[in-house]
Amino acid sequence: MVSAVEMTVNPRKRVFLSLVLFSGIVTSVVLYLIWKVTYLGFESISQFLPTAFGYLIFGAVFFLLTGELSIVLAMMGVPLPKILYFWSWKAINFLFPFTVGLGRIFRIPRERVEQSFVAVNNALVKQHHVKVPSNRLLILTPHCLQLDTCPRKITRNIENCQQCGGCCVGGLLGLCHKYHMHFVVATGGTLARQMVAKAEPKAIIAVACERDLTSGIQDVFPIPVIAIFNERPFGPCFNTRVNIDKVEEAIRLLSEDLSEEASA
Repeated sequence: MVSAVEMTVNPRKRVFLSLVLFSGIVTSVVLYLIWKVTYLGFESISQFLPTAFGYLIFGAVFFLLTGELSIVLAMMGVPLPKILYFWSWKAINFLFPFTVGLGRIFRIPRERVEQSFVAVNNALVKQHHVKVPSNRLLILTPHCLQLDTCPRKITRNIENCQQCGGCCVGGLLGLCHKYHMHFVVATGGTLARQMVAKAEPKAIIAVACERDLTSGIQDVFPIPVIAIFNERPFGPCFNTRVNIDKVEEAIRLLSEDLSEEASA
């Protein structure tokens, strides 16, 4: 089990957390300046408007800083009530574009920021001890995991896969059968969202590149997602692979049924 100290010094998580905290501070300062600049204008309309707008600004700043504090505490291993996890995720989603912009200013590659975002996401899901029935778990992968020469159409029916071992799809389908869960392959973000809406999962194990995982995690919120990076030995979007052991580890982490079997 990863200790609290190891979690807080993990370089991958630290990149995104540092950018989020800085983004929150900058955003709070900007909101305060907006209130100061508009104070006299609002006061000329009504003496109550500056106060009302001030409360609104204070609420926004409180939301951001509380969300950020919740993230940091969760990374340190401090148990938090469910509402704070939800709150922290709202803050993350709001600040993510600012973190990417700050990363560009500090010459941190977007891919590195996205990797850090995914690491923080996975840590939050693990810290929250999400458990769902296996039949409400969904494995979601991109079409590029399939061997490009394979004639089988699997995007509409994954059972068309013959599990020949030529790519990772067969191994993932084997896990699907073993744990009685759902598995879909999507050709793009739009189809992926449609498949998620149709399956109505309570948790998702997603395999993709950094950019797709980052956008996908935000798209399906508040559904918890364990995200796993694909391997790209031939470059992006072509004959990619995934570590099957990592996927099975994620299944065991999220499956309520396996927890019940272990305690029986």
